[in-house]
Amino acid sequence: MTADAIVIGGAIQDPTYRIGMLDAANKPVVSAAPNHSIEQAVTKMLVNGFSQLPVMQNDRDVKGILTWGSIGARFALGKTGQEVRHFMTSAQIISSEKSLFEAIELIVQHEYVLVQTPERTISGIVTAADLSRQFQQLTEPFLLLREIEQHIRKLIIVGKFTLETFRAACDPNDSDREIKDVADLTIGEYIRLLENPTNWGRLSLCIDRASFVEHLQTVRRIRNDIMHFDPDPLGPHDLASLRQFVVFLQGLRELGAF
Repeated sequence: MTADAIVIGGAIQDPTYRIGMLDAANKPVVSAAPNHSIEQAVTKMLVNGFSQLPVMQNDRDVKGILTWGSIGARFALGKTGQEVRHFMTSAQIISSEKSLFEAIELIVQHEYVLVQTPERTISGIVTAADLSRQFQQLTEPFLLLREIEQHIRKLIIVGKFTLETFRAACDPNDSDREIKDVADLTIGEYIRLLENPTNWGRLSLCIDRASFVEHLQTVRRIRNDIMHFDPDPLGPHDLASLRQFVVFLQGLRELGAF
């Protein structure tokens, strides 16, 4: 008898979410040279809607950063000058290998960080706005799924089902689990409950049961992908599906369906 072969390796992504993974950390940086006129730099900031402008000789040599705060502070103190170097302040630089969560405090404090590669080049700038967008992308699917689940629970309560009905909808492979109320059911069990025509009729909804259940199946699939930490980000079609279903459920609730 031969022993089972041991599986070694596999395509496992880096488990640490590093700041260098952000899109903004990998975009060409618009900058100014220290000897550029302050008018030229300010115009560049206004045209692009920037709150800060790196001051660089090249992609490895960072001299500082120009911000509206650094400009205003020097004017307030009566400082004069014609060139960018007269108004810049020290720049915040962080390695692209750092964890995103290590970078958060620095970004919150200074509203940006310059991202530096292992080769010592500046690969991008990550601002507080970029951070907000990233966390929206990471958290929105979880928040939408939570809202959907809460709406479905409230909808099911309308049917005034018995515990026996809930238990009958349970996964047969998990029959030992204690069920006390609707909150103990999974999305798969919501589907099993509502795809039953008799149970659906108790909700008194003038909505096609098959279509509703089909949408719930989509939600279940998306939830499984997210909860199993699928390495691929949630696609725009799936995110749109969650958003649309939330709006649909919100509309039902506003109409008094539950």
